This record gives sequence, structure tokens and C-alpha cells, in this order.
Amino acid sequence: MRLPSGLGVAAVVAGLLSVGAALLAMREASLLWAVVTLAALAGHALTASGTPRVRWGVAAGAGVFALVAAANLLWHRERVADAGGPRGSQAATRTYFVESLREGLDQQRLTAWGLALGVLLLSVAVPALPARGGRRGVVTTVLAVAVLVWCGLSVAATPGDPPLPELLLALQPALLAALVTAGVLAWSGWRGDRRGLLTAGMVLLAVVAVRACADLASAWAGWWTFVEPARDAFLQPGFMVSVGASPGSALEVSSAVETAVALGGVGLAVVGARRALRETEGRG
Repeated sequence: MRLPSGLGVAAVVAGLLSVGAALLAMREASLLWAVVTLAALAGHALTASGTPRVRWGVAAGAGVFALVAAANLLWHRERVADAGGPRGSQAATRTYFVESLREGLDQQRLTAWGLALGVLLLSVAVPALPARGGRRGVVTTVLAVAVLVWCGLSVAATPGDPPLPELLLALQPALLAALVTAGVLAWSGWRGDRRGLLTAGMVLLAVVAVRACADLASAWAGWWTFVEPARDAFLQPGFMVSVGASPGSALEVSSAVETAVALGGVGLAVVGARRALRETEGRG
């Protein structure tokens, strides 16, 4: 088996293992296999023959996604190691939860920055791909506009009543990721492979970007409400405790779907760019 084919098979197998681990609520294993998947995709792109601009752009984008997954894996291990929480006064407990919420926000923001950078690196390869144009380009442009509208609506639906300027400032990386992803999605219809694999990958990554925007908005609004309670409120902020099933006792379908969408988006984008590159060579 040649190296490019072997890396492609490894990416598929590792991706399936990552989705399966997410379904079984095995977060650490899912992130570990996600790192392997994205690293294999980066190698798969790097071993392609042809225009260096396409090879290096796609490989660098997949490599950034792999680094983001690795960072999330490290953060997860740190949270597990610190899962016991503080034992002390109510003030100490509150401080601990505020810091935990803040660390979670920082993690989401850094992940959004990674998504924006990864997609931006992927876009470096797009101008070197064969021109398509026509109806497909119009469709992807309409889809890109729909993505931006969807992102705006998700921000508008943020729970609570946080100040808009501060909310938008906190959402900068997620909004940038949504904007960049929508732009590459629109562009992929005008330049890409015949089968539209690149476009399909960008659609999935656009879903990831909008979801990241909505999740960050909701998390930041929750943090702001917790640290800035209404001055005229009689109730005091408390701590929400889950009394449901314990982790690992049920299938995490939503987590598995999110993992599949993210890894599938990167995989389709890489394969689509490689296919478009081969089509370009065939014309030459």
C-alpha cells in the first residue's frame, strides 16, 4: 500500500474510532483519535503531487486542526485531574467556579481562533484549484450568506441580557471563524473538484463554526450573569448540580454527531482539494 493511501485509510479508521468513543462518552479517547485523524489527513495532503501551494496550504490547515484537538485533549486531562473541586467556604467555592467558567471560555475562544486559522490556511489553496463557476458558485454563495444569517440569529438568541458590545468583543474569534468559513464556502463553488467534495467539507465546517459561535455566546452570557448579577435582584446566584445519569451510563449521540461533522468536514475538504489538484494536472 502506498503512503498516501495508507494515510487515508488511517484517517478513516481513526475518525471512526473517535466518533465511536464520543458516542460512548469516552472524551479523552475521542480527542486522542481525533488528533490521529487530523494528523493523518495533514500527511495525506502533504504527500499529494502537484502544486506546492495546494499541498502546503491544505496540509497546514489540517495540521492546525490537529494542534487544536491536541490542546483540547490536554485541557480535558487537566480538568479531569482537578475534578475534585475546592473544599472550603462558599466564597472559595464561588471563586473556583468563576475561574472554571473563565478557563472554559478561554478554551472555546482559542478553539475558535484555531478554526479560523485552519480554514484561512485551507483558503490559500483555493485559487490554485480549477475554476468551475456557473450554477454551483451561485449556490455556494447563497449558502454562505445563509451561514452568516444563521450565525447572526444564534447570537441574537443568546440567553439573558448581556451587554451587546461586550458580547461581540468576546465573540470575536468565533465570528471571525464563521466569516472566514462562509467566505471559503462561497469560493469553493467557483473553484473546486467536480464532485463538490470541497464544498461539502466547507458546509460541514460552516456548521461547526456557527455552533462554536452559539456555544461561546451562551457560555459567555452565563459567565457574565454569574459574575454580574442584577443589582435589584432578590435571588442570589447558585450552582447548578446535575442529578441525572452519571457520565458514561448513556450514549452521547450529540457529541458523536459533533465529532463526525467536524472530522468529516476536514476530511472532505482535504480529499476534495487533492481531487481538484489531480483534475488540474489532468488538464495540463
